Amino acid sequence: MSRPAPSPIYTLRGAGGPLNTLHFSCFGGDTPLLFSGSGKGAIHIWNLNSRRAEKILEGHSGNSVIWVDTLESTGALISQGRDTRVWLWDLREGRSEVVDSVWTGSVGFCQSSLLESSPGIYLLAFAGQQTEEIKIIELPSKTPVCTLVPDTKLGMVMCIKLWQPDSGPGPLLLAGYEDGSLLLWDVTQRSKLSQAKAHPEPVMCLTFDTERLRGISGSSEKKLSPWMLDRQNNLQLQDCVPLVNPGVSHLCIRQDGKLLASAGWDHRVRVFGWKRLRPLAALQYHTDMVLSVAFSDHQDPRRRLLAAGSKDHRVSLWSIYSSNDGDNDG
Repeated sequence: MSRPAPSPIYTLRGAGGPLNTLHFSCFGGDTPLLFSGSGKGAIHIWNLNSRRAEKILEGHSGNSVIWVDTLESTGALISQGRDTRVWLWDLREGRSEVVDSVWTGSVGFCQSSLLESSPGIYLLAFAGQQTEEIKIIELPSKTPVCTLVPDTKLGMVMCIKLWQPDSGPGPLLLAGYEDGSLLLWDVTQRSKLSQAKAHPEPVMCLTFDTERLRGISGSSEKKLSPWMLDRQNNLQLQDCVPLVNPGVSHLCIRQDGKLLASAGWDHRVRVFGWKRLRPLAALQYHTDMVLSVAFSDHQDPRRRLLAAGSKDHRVSLWSIYSSNDGDNDG
């Protein structure tokens, strides 16, 4: 008999809106934090020891917050809203000030992507004002790096991932488009390296394992589409992973490369072994679609959590640690 499905170890309430995005910050100090961005423009900083909101930042003129991240070297918070702006917050020594902003021109739902290119210097990729364009700038200088536009009509940019390969020159960028295509871009050369049609529907989300050069994407369909990069940086589609119900909002791979979590339109979080994509658990708690998932980066593996944010205004936190989780996935 299969084990009963677990329950969340606790939930966070009071966000006051759909939870579009989550980001853990468990380094630096004894207080692990979870940042959440809501559909009402609020960013909650949750103290995971007290299980309460330590601070609530009201930003983006009340527009939906669709992405949050932290700049590890400075401790700054970066957030993106549907007010066409990315904001940079100074949170040091109890402050909560907006110190800079970047105008994106995009009113879509494509989350930005951040990459530390050298100590204290970051590349920020975001969907631009034109439907298909991706812009990349350097922070904190805001110096433009490049604009990437496909040479064929692929529709709106839906999701992006900026990363630095171990070998070879500068950064690469993976992008999913409205027509279901995935493109791999060479940022330095401003050129397309490869393209694959991963879905018949818009690519709603993607995640990528930079160590194993494997990724996976989701859409409104009843399946996930895994793929990999070969030595020539060609995108190679692999066998699809069937889902019980259609629709995936978000995907996240755990930092150790053992687990994959998916945020489902069916109100569930599904956990897979990343190695062979074997289903391990369907986590059921939320009463509306799950919009975001995140794995914590706590140094103590026993304190690592999986968080899920839902349209029902709640965040659920799950303990999915075991010493061999995912190891038997094959």
